[in-house]
Amino acid sequence: MTKNFFYTVLLSIVNILYPVISFPYASRILGPVGIGKVQFIVSLSQYFALFAALGIPIYGIAQAARYKEDPKKLANVFAELTGVYFIASLLLSAVYLVMIFTVPFFFAERSLYIYAGSLILLSFCYTDWFYAGIEEFRIITIRSVVVKVICLGLLYVYVKTRADFGKYLLIIVFSILGNQLFSFVTITRKIHFRFSELEFKKHLKPLFYIFGAGLAASVYTVLDTVLIGFLSTEKVVGLYTAAVKIVRITFPFVTAMGVILMPAISKSFSVNDIAEVRKHHTNSFNFLTFFAIPVCAGILILAPEFILVFSGKEFAEAAISMQILSLLPILVGVGHFFHLQVLIPSGKNKEVFFSMLVGMCTCLILNFALVPFLNEIGASIATVFTELVVTVCYGFFIVRYFTLNYNWKLFFQSCISVVPFLPIVLLVRHMHIDMAFTLLISICFCTVFYTCMHLFVFRNHFLFTFIKPLLQRFRSNKIIDHA
Repeated sequence: MTKNFFYTVLLSIVNILYPVISFPYASRILGPVGIGKVQFIVSLSQYFALFAALGIPIYGIAQAARYKEDPKKLANVFAELTGVYFIASLLLSAVYLVMIFTVPFFFAERSLYIYAGSLILLSFCYTDWFYAGIEEFRIITIRSVVVKVICLGLLYVYVKTRADFGKYLLIIVFSILGNQLFSFVTITRKIHFRFSELEFKKHLKPLFYIFGAGLAASVYTVLDTVLIGFLSTEKVVGLYTAAVKIVRITFPFVTAMGVILMPAISKSFSVNDIAEVRKHHTNSFNFLTFFAIPVCAGILILAPEFILVFSGKEFAEAAISMQILSLLPILVGVGHFFHLQVLIPSGKNKEVFFSMLVGMCTCLILNFALVPFLNEIGASIATVFTELVVTVCYGFFIVRYFTLNYNWKLFFQSCISVVPFLPIVLLVRHMHIDMAFTLLISICFCTVFYTCMHLFVFRNHFLFTFIKPLLQRFRSNKIIDHA
């Protein structure tokens, strides 16, 4: 697990650094309107791609983990799920094209919608679910790093003026498809395709529930931007995007343990090894609690600095939205934990579907009620409340079906440890230094103080449970090198 943890954390860092480096440049060049236009088009195509996925990216992890020791069954599962994915991609691409060629709303930027449509047509090439299921996170990480470096180069070379929003969209499309196509081509080294003895039917029922859940969830994870585009203006989409994009940068990090442990938890559930399941849950919940709470506090207090440094003065209005959205890392982290580490591995697909259906209804009602009057602030309120409702629904089913104990002591210790963040930030602001330095110094001081509180006040050596295996691995490698 140590190696997988290392690669997953590395991938999380890369996923954090990429938008940190790229978005400030793009937002300053394109402005709120250009960013809003591109984000609306990409979000719409990604919504159709989510339809085409049919829940396979989640369902496939558990299936690949179950059969990773049996090459024949593993190859069959990959072929079956990819076949379903391929057919769905073709059908959804056709529906998308009919829409953009018949609805007048899309005529002005039709060429851009066509380019973005490739995300739907080639969505079946997404195979990260397979690599995650067989616990080969190294391949996912290396591929992602290479593609993101290329995209950064393209961004700085080709996006120079506000008229270059089309080029920016193409770079975003490449950043997604580059990963998928490379992965699909290289996967033939891992398995041998089989076109006989395939059973598509057995996957349809579980996929139906997971697809329904994913469809419902997509309303408040992807369609939120599309809804704002219909209910308000491109500028409002841009402001909301600036706020939510910075917050979402943290998601891969707070959910990292869930990605690593889902295959192992699925396997433990399949053999009814509840002791091992509880061990994994304890580690994951501790990780989530330790990291998500200071992230939420930091975003809440430093939202004005984050917006100005990463998006520019034109996006200053988005600071309030970002403060509202600061609750998302802990809500999404807990929801991800309940969803992918408890309910899905234990086969509670109906319960996940119901929870996300409630979330979808909540999102639609609140967006239609709030966005026309409160714009990006209303959208932020709707997003946070929706995630809260979904997480509460997950919690209800977990209490109903399982007896799991979590380390709430660590949770409260973490909450206490972030209280001094506010006076630290106010003190740094009082120095009247450059905004970027204010952000950097505040983060450094808050991080040091938070860590010291856990180590020396609460005597909580949680971090060492993750650092120690990495140090041992480093030392063993060093010994081998010297030998």
